Amino acid sequence: MFGNIRSLAYHQPKKEDPYLVVPEGVDDDDDNDEREELQILSTDNLLLGAKVEDEVAQLEVYVYEDEADNLYVHHDIMLPAIPLCLEWLDIPVGRNSENRSYGNFVAVGTMEPDIEIWDLDIVDCMYPNAILGQGGQDGNSETGVKKKKKKKKVKKANDEYHVDSVLALAANRQHRNLLASASADQTVKLWDLNTTKCAKSYANHSDKICALDWHPKESTVLLSGSYDRTVVAADMRAPDAKAAKWRVESDVETVRWDPHDPNFFYVTTDGGMVYCHDVRQVSAMPENTKPVWMLQAHDSSVSSFDINPTIPGFLVTGSTDKQVKLWNVQDSKPNLVVSRKVEVGKVFSTTFAPDQEVSFRLAVAGSKGVVQIWDTSTNAAVRRTFSSRLGSSLAGEVKERMIGISQNDSSDSDDSGVAEGDGDIGRDGWESMDED
Repeated sequence: MFGNIRSLAYHQPKKEDPYLVVPEGVDDDDDNDEREELQILSTDNLLLGAKVEDEVAQLEVYVYEDEADNLYVHHDIMLPAIPLCLEWLDIPVGRNSENRSYGNFVAVGTMEPDIEIWDLDIVDCMYPNAILGQGGQDGNSETGVKKKKKKKKVKKANDEYHVDSVLALAANRQHRNLLASASADQTVKLWDLNTTKCAKSYANHSDKICALDWHPKESTVLLSGSYDRTVVAADMRAPDAKAAKWRVESDVETVRWDPHDPNFFYVTTDGGMVYCHDVRQVSAMPENTKPVWMLQAHDSSVSSFDINPTIPGFLVTGSTDKQVKLWNVQDSKPNLVVSRKVEVGKVFSTTFAPDQEVSFRLAVAGSKGVVQIWDTSTNAAVRRTFSSRLGSSLAGEVKERMIGISQNDSSDSDDSGVAEGDGDIGRDGWESMDED
């Protein structure tokens, strides 16, 4: 979720929107209605999601209006391949980006080895603005369309592009032109978005790499997690240096730096564990490094994890057991605040809103292909635990808020779609939608 996007604009101020020019003879009322539907206000919060429904892959841009308790799809984009991960970009990439310094774009990792960059500021976008990888080199630079070619044998990992599914993406917020990608080909690649070329390739793992996160202060340090059951913190400026490494008990699901104290990072695993490590405590033997604390958060895979960027010590975990759990971490002691079964199926994405005004809002998505916004401040246990830390009073009884989109064709099945590359990640990089 990324909120209050002031840079989102379809045209320059006081100029006609080139994407919404209505032909002569069209009713002005229809024109006004269409513009009103597409208008995004400074108080709106935007959410990105991707899913597969009826064998059709699509990217959806949601608008969440907090005061109105309203969540709706603003527009969607048809994707040519099954999406596995998304990363929002604020830098124009590819076609028609020469005269723009800011914009709203998204990098999409799929079952294919290429990374597609789509322009979110254009409604009904037909083609990606750029393609990172061999498809971009072989394709049409003007349209972003890949040339069809005969299927070749599996290629070996190289320094120029991925050769297997892209499982994770991470944009560097301090160096806006840099994008890191992790793949089932066991490499991490660093892309220069100005040239759309791979700047460097890294091979610090011995199995598929599924999680990435840039250090919030040290802008060249990247955290990566893999199915080889290790986590690596590497300085991208020193590709040949030995990187710090930590070992966990099972396959890594997510990794995340603590934004409130970047000396610490978190790891979640397929075994339901959450680890907190001190980056300053590293051993020559990864298996000998002890975590600050460890927690059996769920009985099955902890497929999603987030740290509230505004409220220190406020963590959320989501699992394939269909549970969302909120945690309070103080003095290295994690305590469960509340556990809730949100009606999204197996949980694959849990993200706190980034702005302080909506800091208690939590976006949850899962195997049912739906999104729910949970106002956690309306939960009594959350109010008691975290209100003082935010410096605001949340006393009194309130009705708990859960906002979603009404599903006309909803069913009890949990395998109708996916959200944000959701599913149980298999050993081949694909994410199964099979339910227990």
